[in-house]
Amino acid sequence: MRRRPDVQPAVATRDRILNAAVLRFSRHSYEATGLRDIAADVGVDVAYVHRCFGSKERLFAEAVGAAMEPALLLNGPADELAGALAKQIFAHDAARGRDEVGPLDIVIRSLSSPEASRVLTEFIVKDFIQPLAGKLDQPAAARAAVIAAFLAGLGILRNVLRISPLQEAEGGDVEHLIASAIGQMINAGVGVRPA
Repeated sequence: MRRRPDVQPAVATRDRILNAAVLRFSRHSYEATGLRDIAADVGVDVAYVHRCFGSKERLFAEAVGAAMEPALLLNGPADELAGALAKQIFAHDAARGRDEVGPLDIVIRSLSSPEASRVLTEFIVKDFIQPLAGKLDQPAAARAAVIAAFLAGLGILRNVLRISPLQEAEGGDVEHLIASAIGQMINAGVGVRPA
């Protein structure tokens, strides 16, 4: 009797294509990344990439989701949200290996593309801002959008521009300061405006 493999070959190949796409999109712009290049990286025909993902835009959308994984951040209890979000900034530090991708790598490489920007906007709203808003008091959408902007800015300054005061190791004072700031955004009084 033959044993069935734990992973179906088509699923394993699809995952390899997705992983290759994440690497390609994190190193090259949306326009400079071709489906033929991704297919060649995996050793499959480009028609198979089309069959698995339908289009470059759909493959890009899945690659963004695979690189960012916002559901992992937002699954925890609401009272631990500020700390979890702050920790995420430090979890992907610049000492990562050659084949490791930071959550902002794909975003940075593809912001100038109108097609990629549409995908990124939809992803950030649908997969991060809306689920985060579901955990917050009103005005939830505004709070979630401000938190997303704050995290994106921090990620760019820390992991792309490498601003030195933000290069502190995980668990340090800067991470605690960021968690405190996010906590303030989560818990700030509605209608209370600074003088």
